Amino acid sequence: MWARTIEKELRTAASEYPVVTIIGPRQSGKTTVVKKVFPKKAYANLEAMDIRAFAETDPRGFLQQYPKGAVLDEIQRVPQLLSYIQVDVDAKKQRGRFILTGSHQLSLHEKISQSLAGRTAILSLLPLSISELSAAGFDLSLNDYLLNGFMPRVYADQLNPTKAYRNYVQTYIERDVRQMQQIKDLKVFQNFLKLCAGRIGSVLNRESLGNDTGISGNTVNQWLSVLEASFILFQLPPYFENFGKRVIKAPKLYFTDVGLATYLLGIESLEQLARDPLRGFLVENLVILELIKARLNRGLEPNLYYYRDNHKNEVDVVFKQSHNLIPIEIKAAQTFMPEQLKGLLFYLQLAQKRAARGYLIYTGEHQQDVGKVTIMNYKHSAEIVLQKI
Repeated sequence: MWARTIEKELRTAASEYPVVTIIGPRQSGKTTVVKKVFPKKAYANLEAMDIRAFAETDPRGFLQQYPKGAVLDEIQRVPQLLSYIQVDVDAKKQRGRFILTGSHQLSLHEKISQSLAGRTAILSLLPLSISELSAAGFDLSLNDYLLNGFMPRVYADQLNPTKAYRNYVQTYIERDVRQMQQIKDLKVFQNFLKLCAGRIGSVLNRESLGNDTGISGNTVNQWLSVLEASFILFQLPPYFENFGKRVIKAPKLYFTDVGLATYLLGIESLEQLARDPLRGFLVENLVILELIKARLNRGLEPNLYYYRDNHKNEVDVVFKQSHNLIPIEIKAAQTFMPEQLKGLLFYLQLAQKRAARGYLIYTGEHQQDVGKVTIMNYKHSAEIVLQKI
């Protein structure tokens, strides 16, 4: 049984709200963690056809089965149930009454805003973090993290990651996409997914993506929306203010599990990974996920951006903390070189008093300060977004 960082926040939310909703990718561990935190609560999985049919045809009768509330898994399968949950919790006025899980964020957010606004806390659970794996006894090399990814089942069942992510694509991603969009040619969609993996860390160019896939711009937007709604992809937005520079205003593209991205790139071994030209972008993806997980697991907004201007000055990540801006540069190299500080030093000068310190995350072991920049190993990157300034 994994010890998940989000457990503390989950208990706190249940002590404050009548409903707690935990969302995230399929197989990220949502069901496991809610069963662990609320072992005495009744449980119903709305993926099961008979249970779902009962909830759809007789929602009042369905909820009456659970006089003390329940864990309702995959609530997006019966979104109309949320309106009846609203009536129930308003009448009972009991905190932590229902614990909901969901894998489709767009449809859930819309329905929750209509039915459960002010009645539910919403938490997001992504796959395992490096610290969670370490606490469970898994201390791996960087390339092992990139190849295996962070899905709990890969480690719990000692699965071959290539086969595990192949099955994940076929059993979850393709099924979820078919539920949300009518896709005529599945091979085109599979190619689209692989092309997205090849664009990790790149500024999103929808026209180029559409041309390379052979689909319209409208279809690109629809498919990206579905993949984001299913927690497969996420977009890192740019940070722009009037710093006197023209900045890029398109987002960058990343995956919510780096192991899935590695699989989609056709990488099946540590040897292939070590020499793959996109390895540096996979490392960038991994570190950004560590930053995001550190914030989400504590019920906080990530508040992460990137910076790039038309003169090619750029920083991989900008963490906004109140009025303060913290630039973060990510390098796959094990050796620190002074030229790696170029983007950080530019941004520190640009933001002036708002950016007191920058961070260079690399794969070497030594932590040191070079002027206003702290150089640290990637395994400690979460510390940056959890500090209080």
